[in-house]
Amino acid sequence: MKDVLPLFIMVDACGWEIIKNDPFAKSFAPHRRRLESVFGYSSTCVPSILSGRWPVEHRNWCYFVYDPRNSPFKSLRLLRWLPKAITSRRIVRRLLTKAVKRQLNFRGYFDLYNIPFKYISLYDFTEKKSPLKPGGMNRGPNIFDFLTRRHIPYFVSEPDLSERENLDILKGKVSSESIDFAFMYWPGLDGLLHSVGNESPEVPAKLRHYEKWIQELLDHVKYHYREVHLYVFSDHGMANCDEYLDLRSKIDALPVQMEKDYAVVYDSTMARFWFFNERARQAISAALKTVPQGRILPDSELAAMKALFEDRYFGELIFLVKEGVLIVPSHMGERPIRAMHGYHPTDKHSYAALLTNQTELPVQVNAIPEIFKLMTLESEQAFARSEKLAAPSAKPEPILAQTL
Repeated sequence: MKDVLPLFIMVDACGWEIIKNDPFAKSFAPHRRRLESVFGYSSTCVPSILSGRWPVEHRNWCYFVYDPRNSPFKSLRLLRWLPKAITSRRIVRRLLTKAVKRQLNFRGYFDLYNIPFKYISLYDFTEKKSPLKPGGMNRGPNIFDFLTRRHIPYFVSEPDLSERENLDILKGKVSSESIDFAFMYWPGLDGLLHSVGNESPEVPAKLRHYEKWIQELLDHVKYHYREVHLYVFSDHGMANCDEYLDLRSKIDALPVQMEKDYAVVYDSTMARFWFFNERARQAISAALKTVPQGRILPDSELAAMKALFEDRYFGELIFLVKEGVLIVPSHMGERPIRAMHGYHPTDKHSYAALLTNQTELPVQVNAIPEIFKLMTLESEQAFARSEKLAAPSAKPEPILAQTL
C-alpha cells in the first residue's frame, strides 16, 4: 500500500454559482471556496491552471487569430463555393474538423466552428499542441513538464476517451499503485450547461452523477493508498444567455470591407479586430461605442486582467459583451445556445470553485492559476513519501513518468 495520492478532478464549468447552494461533494470534500477565473474561454482557463501563469504569460488565449502568412487553412478556401446550407451544418463541420485535425497533426483541442470558408485562409489556430501533455503550452512549461522532469509517475485524462473510460483507466493505475499524482478532466457539465442553461434540473442530476463516480473512485483508492488528498475544482462558471446580439450585421453595414480594411473574429462573448487603415479603425470603433450590450476594453483593463498582448496578436481592439449577452451569429456558431462563459472575470457567473477534503491548504489559492502551486507541492510531497517507503527495498525499481 502506498502512502498518499493527490487527486485533482477538474469539472469543466462547475462554477461557484452552480454549487454554492448545492450539496455537491460535501460528504467527501466539505471545504469549499470561490476562485477568481481568468479572462477568456476554456482555451485560456485550462492552460492557466496547468501552468500557473496568466494569459499574457503562456499565450494560450483565443483559438483563432488573424495571421494569413501562417494560416494552415489555405486549401479550405475552395469550400467557399459550397452552399451555406451545407457548410453551416454542425455535422458537416464536425466531420471536416476531424479530417483537418488529422491532416494537420494538431494535438490539442480543435474545431473549425463557424469560420466562413471565404475567409478561413486569413486565420491561424493557436492550440496546435495539447496543454495536457509535456511541452504542450504555447510558452513555458506546465504541470506535466514538472512531473516528467522530476520522474513523478502520474495519470492524466485522455481527451479522446470518454469520461467513464478515463475513470476506469485511473482505477487501474490506482490498483497497480503506480502513480503519485492524478489529474482527471471531466468536460461533460460544460456541454450540458451550454445546451440547457444553469437552472435546468439536468444540472443537479449531472452533479449527482459525478458524486457517484468520485465516491466510487475514493472507495477504490482506500485499498491502495493510506490517504487521498482530494481537490475538485472548475475553470469557470456559466451564465444563461437571455439576449442575442447580431454584431456582425452592424459592422457589415459600415463603409469598410472585411479583408480589405479590417479582419475580425466574432467569438461568443467578444469580438476581436485587426485594422489595416485608420478609416476602418475609426468607423468600427465609433460603431461599437453605440452598442449598449457591450464595450471596448481599454488597455489598462486588459493589463489588469493580464491579457494585454503588446504585439496585438490576438486582436488590436477587444469588444466584450455584458454577462448574459450572446453574439449570434458568430464565428463560434450560427445559432443561439442557452448559456455561455467568457465574460468579464468579475461577473457573477465567471467565478470558479475549489472543493477539498483538506481542512487547510498548504499554499494560497484564490485564483485558478494558483491551483498549479497546489499541484506541484502535493505531487512532490507524495512522491517523496512514496520514495521513503520504498527505500528499505533491496533493489527498488526505477519509477518512470507515465502518461496516456
